[in-house]
Amino acid sequence: MLLDGPGVRATMDRLASEILADLPAGIPAAVIGIRRRGEVLAQRLVHELHRRGAEGLAVGSLDITLYRDDLAELGPQAILRGTEIDFDVNGRYIILVDDVLYTGRSIRAALDALVDLGRPKAIRLAILVDRPGRELPIQADFVGVRVQQPDVPVTVLLTESDGVEEVRIG
Repeated sequence: MLLDGPGVRATMDRLASEILADLPAGIPAAVIGIRRRGEVLAQRLVHELHRRGAEGLAVGSLDITLYRDDLAELGPQAILRGTEIDFDVNGRYIILVDDVLYTGRSIRAALDALVDLGRPKAIRLAILVDRPGRELPIQADFVGVRVQQPDVPVTVLLTESDGVEEVRIG
């Protein structure tokens, strides 16, 4: 186990502090989670940021299914969950949130989806777990934990979706 429940909470707490310190003054901001677990983590981050005094943060969820480069391989197994962004992304400082950064392909798909919605002022990436294996030149701005072993599977389980809170490797 890489992180147990208290470890996940402590990591999210640290990420919230780092993000809060980076939020630019006078620019509208939003936290957008990539469906499924990124969405849960985004909600938690917004809660922590509000608790720490951040005001006016918009929050949304992004479905990247139709932007995936392996969509043809998924075929009928592809499940659309829908994007829920009820605010204008133009000119916003956006924190994009996901659970694991591995090849970078999901993040590329998310960036394509966001740009189709408008032109943000900036997009920053917050990740719970960063693991080696990048296929695209994408790096996170905010990282919870890094896994050093290549080709080791990472499983993120969150209470809201899985009934348990932990990050497992191997």
